[in-house]
Amino acid sequence: MVGQLATQKQHKHTMASIWSRARNSSVTRITKKYEVYVAAVPLRAPKGPTQLLMSTIYSLNLFNLQHFMVIMNSSSIPEKSHDEANIMVCDFQPEDPEDIFTAVAALSGQKIRGIVLTRKLKKLPKRKCWLVGCSELDSLEGVYRFNENWETDLRIGFHDCRNYVNELVEFLTGEKLVLNNLKI
Repeated sequence: MVGQLATQKQHKHTMASIWSRARNSSVTRITKKYEVYVAAVPLRAPKGPTQLLMSTIYSLNLFNLQHFMVIMNSSSIPEKSHDEANIMVCDFQPEDPEDIFTAVAALSGQKIRGIVLTRKLKKLPKRKCWLVGCSELDSLEGVYRFNENWETDLRIGFHDCRNYVNELVEFLTGEKLVLNNLKI
């Protein structure tokens, strides 16, 4: 009986050290490569009174007329070289968001041609920008593949920038329906 208790204690000690090593090795192997942010900006509208009205509505937060995008920031990651450090934004929007006919078609619920854009930023936005997690991707190739496979028929409320942001953030971080969790 004493030998059996000693064996159980030894077994528990051995299992604890295996779990500890597994946890420690997984922590050292997994490194966060990019901070992932969600940002909101005013919707773009045709020049003139419509654009002025949209800007005013956005500034006063009267309606939720915002365009959402995903921002990936590698500039705060110490192991990235200065040349690699950058801030990249990805978004999904109408091909010509300032065209009056595109705006009318989109607002009436019709499908319009959309486009996925990827570009660099010099710095993070100061307003309406939220850190939502970190990505473990080593490179941006996964993001480019995601964008290549994104269906570009845009339909507001069904397949728009909100859907794009939710799905890209889930792809990058595992966080589901991120826009539902933000206080916008």
